[in-house]
Amino acid sequence: MKSKAFRSAFPHTLPVMAGYLFLGMGFGILLESNGYSFIWAFFMSIFIYAGSMQYVAIDLLASGASLISTAIMTLMIQVRHLFYGLSIIDKYKDTGKKKLLLIHELTDETYSLVATTPVPDGVDKGWFYLFISMLDHVYWIIGCTFGALFGSLVNFNTKGVDFVMTSLFIVIFTDQWLNSKNHIPAITGVICSVICLLLFGPDRFIIPAMLFILTILTLLRKPLEEHMERENQKGDDSHA
Repeated sequence: MKSKAFRSAFPHTLPVMAGYLFLGMGFGILLESNGYSFIWAFFMSIFIYAGSMQYVAIDLLASGASLISTAIMTLMIQVRHLFYGLSIIDKYKDTGKKKLLLIHELTDETYSLVATTPVPDGVDKGWFYLFISMLDHVYWIIGCTFGALFGSLVNFNTKGVDFVMTSLFIVIFTDQWLNSKNHIPAITGVICSVICLLLFGPDRFIIPAMLFILTILTLLRKPLEEHMERENQKGDDSHA
């Protein structure tokens, strides 16, 4: 059962592997350039495991930020995971003890795979999602640790390295756009984010944008589900 779930999950994680290895290396190089060894990169990638927050953590460590400031900053940056969790409650239902690991392993990219990848026939749902999550985490650990080691051996200009976060998001968004028949959720997310960015500014728009998106998609849930069912029915009819 585990072997079958692993073989089914692995191919879906390859795009994330490509992104996480380079993204993690960028983090490791930046961390090392601020005076922290690869040991820091290794353990931060295991226990924090949050790309954007780990990048911010470099500045927090360097500035000696207080625990309260760090907690508030973490909540502001990672609050989107509350919405991720709400939308995949059904997917993680009946996964038993694996659920705790699945919660810890949830990232933007893992969420994208879990939310859009159907579980193959005959494959255990819990193990399938767990292998997707664990493989993504392993890629991240390797990238962060290797980046810090590389940065300690080679002089490297780190200017612009943190842009890889934005680059990876664009790649994932583009891939989902091309592979999805319904673009309403994506368009909703972009429009709501732009509106909130203009209203609240770049430092305060994330939480209002998430609430705005959640509200609209909740109102549109029924017609979106009906549209998806019609599309799936058309697909089944075309294969018949």
